[in-house]
Amino acid sequence: MGMKVKDQHIAVFGESGSGKTVLLSSFYGASQEAGFVDRNKYQVLADDMAQGLRLAQNYLRMDKEARVPPTNRFGAQTYSFTLKPDGDTAPAGRPFDALRLIWHDYPGQWFAEDPSSEKESARRLRTVSDLLQSDVAIVLVDGQKLVDYAGEEEKYLKSMLWALCNGLLNLKGDILKNRKKLRTIPRIWILALSKADLHPDLDAPGFRDLIIEKVGDDVSRLQKTLRGFVADSQAFSLGEDYMLLSSAKFEPGKILVADRVGVDLITPVACLLPMERVAQWIELGIHPKAVQALLERSGVFAALLDGSVGAAAGKLFGKVPRVGKLLAPIAVPALQGALKLATAKAKAMRDAAVAKHDVVTAIVTQFRMDLEDGVRDGLLVKRP
Repeated sequence: MGMKVKDQHIAVFGESGSGKTVLLSSFYGASQEAGFVDRNKYQVLADDMAQGLRLAQNYLRMDKEARVPPTNRFGAQTYSFTLKPDGDTAPAGRPFDALRLIWHDYPGQWFAEDPSSEKESARRLRTVSDLLQSDVAIVLVDGQKLVDYAGEEEKYLKSMLWALCNGLLNLKGDILKNRKKLRTIPRIWILALSKADLHPDLDAPGFRDLIIEKVGDDVSRLQKTLRGFVADSQAFSLGEDYMLLSSAKFEPGKILVADRVGVDLITPVACLLPMERVAQWIELGIHPKAVQALLERSGVFAALLDGSVGAAAGKLFGKVPRVGKLLAPIAVPALQGALKLATAKAKAMRDAAVAKHDVVTAIVTQFRMDLEDGVRDGLLVKRP
């Protein structure tokens, strides 16, 4: 029997120069360093070897030559990486054997430029349609621009948010065929500070406060715009989650690629934050039908964490309406209230999984702890 691979999509939006290419190169390049597999128990394989080579070259040129990749070098592309567990025993009945992270990039120049032809307009629509497969979207806020506009950050932030909002509105008629709203769309939108190394005194809660203070109304406008695309728009989140991201530390004449911030959180955020959020929505009384597709995709992660939530989850399951066959196999174990009490148990479960060479379970439980570590270390703000 072939290996069962679980696909997880993430969409990344950012203006030209906001650091998307450097971020992607850092994500992949760091995974190729000696010692990565020993520490993380999995290897990261680029599904497109040519893409992997380009990203590795970018990373090595940053490290060895202090050369930053050209802006928007790759244009509108999708990048696919398989996280293959190392030395895994693949126990029977496990929902998947490997993870595939599919990274969708929205080209920065599209924020500021109209399409030059019908062909380019069609290409933009296809790209956005691909992006909408994701559960999580990251909107990059350029840390260098915040430095440039110190004291009047709202001038940059408003421009960036308006460009994204208007760009989506221009495509709305083509995306919503017959005015039918979408059920498959990123329901979690994270605002992320790129080049966070330029702001050493700013943590994720401070970044959140800056955004709310300077452009809270504009974030609300973007949220309203996106809700206009979404079926069952109560199950939607923007302005509640914030991250710090720094692909490297930049100093005169050198780039310290080992000094990354938040990059290691990208995969845990893409995989487990949707599971937590859908659990919160259900607890708040949003019917599971509203997030049926999200439940199905995140349920496989919940199945691996099932052993760490125990009886507490069982008490909460009774509150959750059943939706046909959907909830029967997964029983909504991904309830945030149950996951919160599992920190110590998750560590024990991870250690037990490592001892049994059940590497997939060990990885997922580690991802769960990584999210909590990110919150504790001030790199991540999640909806409470």
